[in-house]
Amino acid sequence: MAMVVQKVMRPGGETSWTVLDERFEPVEAIEAYLAHLEAIERSPNTVRAYASSLRLFFDFLAARGVAWDAVGLEEVGWFVSWLRRPSDEVVIPIDAGVSARTASTVNRHLATVFGLYDFHARRGLGVATELVDWRRGGRGSYKPFLEGTGGRARRTLRRPVRLRTPRRLPETLSPEQVASLLAACEHLRDRLLIALLAETGMRVGQALGLRHADVVSRDRTIRIVPRADNANGARAKCRAETAIPVSSGLVRLYSEYLFDEYGDIDSDYVFVNLFASPVGRPLRYSAVASLVGRLRARTGIEFTLHVLRHSAASEWIRSGVPIEVVSKLLTHANVTTTSGTYVHLGVEDLRAELAKTGLR
Repeated sequence: MAMVVQKVMRPGGETSWTVLDERFEPVEAIEAYLAHLEAIERSPNTVRAYASSLRLFFDFLAARGVAWDAVGLEEVGWFVSWLRRPSDEVVIPIDAGVSARTASTVNRHLATVFGLYDFHARRGLGVATELVDWRRGGRGSYKPFLEGTGGRARRTLRRPVRLRTPRRLPETLSPEQVASLLAACEHLRDRLLIALLAETGMRVGQALGLRHADVVSRDRTIRIVPRADNANGARAKCRAETAIPVSSGLVRLYSEYLFDEYGDIDSDYVFVNLFASPVGRPLRYSAVASLVGRLRARTGIEFTLHVLRHSAASEWIRSGVPIEVVSKLLTHANVTTTSGTYVHLGVEDLRAELAKTGLR
């Protein structure tokens, strides 16, 4: 019997996930790592994704009869092959005809596996050293002042197995497509949500966690406040409070929404159930997913709410907004994440830049 990923409720009503073995008992090695992820405030969705990856890995090891703490790079290589051509069998015929997982998906599973081994190595457990591979910084890499004076060179963590993935540009929508989505919204609440995400690049979890106190209309700002106790499970995915400037038009739309639809509902949350029971409950991810489905059907535009974030960031960069400012607006932990994701130029962008210099 294969292992299963199981949802659990922690004291205080918080949701988490674990992996159960064939006796329906938590797998100790996985449970300790998932508990660590919870302790450093990873979101329940992240913990669930890690649990799913580790369930796959431990199922694979069980089929091969290999203990998790006796794994070497050879087994990891077999695991990659197994992920690329999934099957109930560990050895998969070349002509099995089973669809392969993408390289990026395989790398995500591998990142979780190596994270597990790094965690247990730091706890002092005797796991395979080749799975916790460290290397000295290479020639030309950054070295801090006085680096090496303590007798040991600075080390950086490197995954010993990783598939090459093609660089993919983030999907974006044109201003006309965003306008079509706004026009297709039947309710002010929905229009406010789409307009907010399109204008600010906010994550949907940040929007669903907004309280009325976070909207400072007179200053035309919205505060993104990370909270762990949102009743709808919304996650801000940032550690520090951030104030985001917004337009006068967005503030007016918020005021119109409160006057025409929100009325006398007693709730701290900005986005709540208005047209389905229970009225006044904070809007959940599932309700927003239904909204996206309706807008796709009405407009014919295939999109996700995260594409609105990509669209906003790409437009800022094309307009010359400094990357440091874009990173702050997107509440990224560091600017490297922003530049690695959004600093991209298509043919038309290149043509425009050449035109500025008079070369085209």
